Amino acid sequence: MARSARAQEEIRRFLDIGAVQVAELDLDGDEAVLRPGPGSPPVTHGEVFVLVRRSGRPVGTLLGRVPEGADPKAVLAGRARAECGPAVFGEPAEPPYTSVVVATRERAGQLARALDSLLAQDHPRFEIVVVDNAPVTNETRELIERKYAERVRYVREPVPGLAGAHNTGLDAVRGEVVAFTDDDVVADPRWLTELTAPFAADARLGCSTGLILPARLTTPAQVLLESHGGFAKGFTPRTYDPASPPGDEPLFPFTAGRFGSGANMAFRTAVLRSVGGFDPATGAGTAARGGDDLYGFVRVLAEGHRLRYTPYALVWHHHRETWRDLETQAYGYGAGLTAYLTAVLVNRPALLPAFLARLPRGLAHARALTAVRETEAAHGAGMPGDHDGRTHPWPRRLSRLQRRGMVYGPVGYLKARRALRSSAREKTARGAE
Repeated sequence: MARSARAQEEIRRFLDIGAVQVAELDLDGDEAVLRPGPGSPPVTHGEVFVLVRRSGRPVGTLLGRVPEGADPKAVLAGRARAECGPAVFGEPAEPPYTSVVVATRERAGQLARALDSLLAQDHPRFEIVVVDNAPVTNETRELIERKYAERVRYVREPVPGLAGAHNTGLDAVRGEVVAFTDDDVVADPRWLTELTAPFAADARLGCSTGLILPARLTTPAQVLLESHGGFAKGFTPRTYDPASPPGDEPLFPFTAGRFGSGANMAFRTAVLRSVGGFDPATGAGTAARGGDDLYGFVRVLAEGHRLRYTPYALVWHHHRETWRDLETQAYGYGAGLTAYLTAVLVNRPALLPAFLARLPRGLAHARALTAVRETEAAHGAGMPGDHDGRTHPWPRRLSRLQRRGMVYGPVGYLKARRALRSSAREKTARGAE
């Protein structure tokens, strides 16, 4: 098929993707409670993406279809009981005093929704710090002062860049643990407790990450992204220990994207400060386009600390909505991947031999990462909890953009470093006047 005809076919397939309802189903013994996802209407007939819980905790997802006239709860509960087995949970330890940092820029409406969910957390002792990154207006400050008063602290970071904003938040926090999330999420009420309790149970733990699921699947872009896994990392808790590298992760610790994402992560505050926080030349808002969270994961692991992934710490993420958003995201992910690797090697050159030893496998991993992914029709249905049903083919254009981003990433990182040095010189010159 000629490239133009293939592109037109990809566009047609993309536009044919229909909306999917989002819901959560809590199974407790013989009882079942079905609720719409955050901000969603009640569940009706049609396709439904379902988070399955046992005793309130996430255990898997499924994609079900409710026939017209059928009872959605009965249909989906039957599927869930057949496909998601029983689960046994231990009680989490008492979580330490925690600070939550939310970096934002000119999105007061989304921020308010996120803050409302954060203030509803069942964590016994926490604070919230909002970092207003390179604001153009006073909208964010006014929102905090008007609606949240004493409950949320406001900090301003004038230099654009997510990593720099997170570092400003890190400097301001008081908690033993610092958690980071984004302004486009809705946090589950137990999110912060589940994310931070592991620090009380493991003195060697330096970082924890959690589960990210879609708040809405109303546009083709949102459905396509989630069809290929979205931001989720599965439903099995796992601890990554540099003293005992995982046998199924030959690129460890450089495949940091396996560990989690920046919208749902926490660090022991002293540990993150000891490694210098995040590299401010990485992240959204810089020429590097991303990679700040991955940099943080690797730096903490490289110092000998453990990382814990727990699916019980859940945030609902509002995915971007358009094809253009997907293009930007694909390029940014590719750029952020190689930018963070460049940042790690620049800031900790002792890791270079280990990186070079893993480079051949890393290149093969990069090819697989950016390959055109087939649908499950070719490979069989995904198991519940795999969260990677691939019900729609991944467009070649997005794969190409991700590869281009990977080539650009090191250049973008070096550009961002130069921009930061230039900004620092200008600040020093203004101070001397």
